[in-house]
Amino acid sequence: MNVKSIAGQLGERRARLVLSSDSAHQLAGHWGVSDFIALTKPRVMMLAVFTALVGLSSAPVRLGPLTTLAAVLAIAAGAGAAGVLNMWYDADIDAIMSRTAMRPIPRGKVSRFEALVFGLVLGGFAVVVLALATNLTAAALLACTILFYIVVYTAWLKRATPQNIVIGGAAGALPPVIGWAAATGEVGLEPLVLFLIIFLWTPPHFWALALNRTDDYAQAGVPMLPVVAGKTATTRQILIYSGLLALASELPWMLGFAGPIYGAITATCGALFLLLALQLNRSAGADRRAAHRLFVFSIVYLFALFAARLVDHGSGSFPPVRSSHGGRGVSVHTELKSGAVRSACCTVNFSEV
Repeated sequence: MNVKSIAGQLGERRARLVLSSDSAHQLAGHWGVSDFIALTKPRVMMLAVFTALVGLSSAPVRLGPLTTLAAVLAIAAGAGAAGVLNMWYDADIDAIMSRTAMRPIPRGKVSRFEALVFGLVLGGFAVVVLALATNLTAAALLACTILFYIVVYTAWLKRATPQNIVIGGAAGALPPVIGWAAATGEVGLEPLVLFLIIFLWTPPHFWALALNRTDDYAQAGVPMLPVVAGKTATTRQILIYSGLLALASELPWMLGFAGPIYGAITATCGALFLLLALQLNRSAGADRRAAHRLFVFSIVYLFALFAARLVDHGSGSFPPVRSSHGGRGVSVHTELKSGAVRSACCTVNFSEV
């Protein structure tokens, strides 16, 4: 099955589903608060907030308690808005795929119009709050992240190329940069290194998921790499990106941004990641366990690295920095960091593409 045939099938299904779903109910009328919460993809939102908090906490400037809270909430709202608008646009293929068929729009709990309005309002609110609470640089980065995720990834790349998740992964990698910019008003080398780590982590993470969802993606007409290129080519690409990820993950330690705690955890996790990627590359075609093991460990890997960065930074590995609000922001940073790490440890699945 090539990309052209996939695109043709997608066009037919999209036309049928748009006619049936949108004409049936412009306003669903049976929604609850939990349905709108589900539209924001809370697990993905948690990942964005956690990595943004690492970027904010790593910055050489400390924000006050209220400013920090407002920045975190604004970034969370921005991530949620991106999730809502993604579900609004992808409602047609969500109805086809078994993994996403129970989302609020395919089930008729929320209409596409309601989701669109909610996503636009939430996104606008997030950008305005971040601009007022911190600075225009952070707000502009948040707005660009939302637009990139919806316009470039969701509306274009996801349905057009097997490299969709590679290029589109830039949106999910930007939260640490936004967090840093919220504190400093600029973009530095350290958040760009964190961006690179998430950017290289995204392809092996989602391709490992897609390997066990090939039929689902093929039926929906989404040209994920396993659908277009097959298992052998996909596992080879996963192995390549895993190697690049292991190297990039050492950069914070090599460049002096992180200390020995981070370096030791990264080396251990990187070796395990490469081992699992190698096992997947050598596994038989019918073996689904190897892909599932790598997918699950990839979640652990990212949180272990960023949690280690938080712990390493807070354990005195670096010289103390002066608070821009007389030191009052230190306690709220500590509380937010510990809460984020606990939440991260309780989260299991971030497969909501």
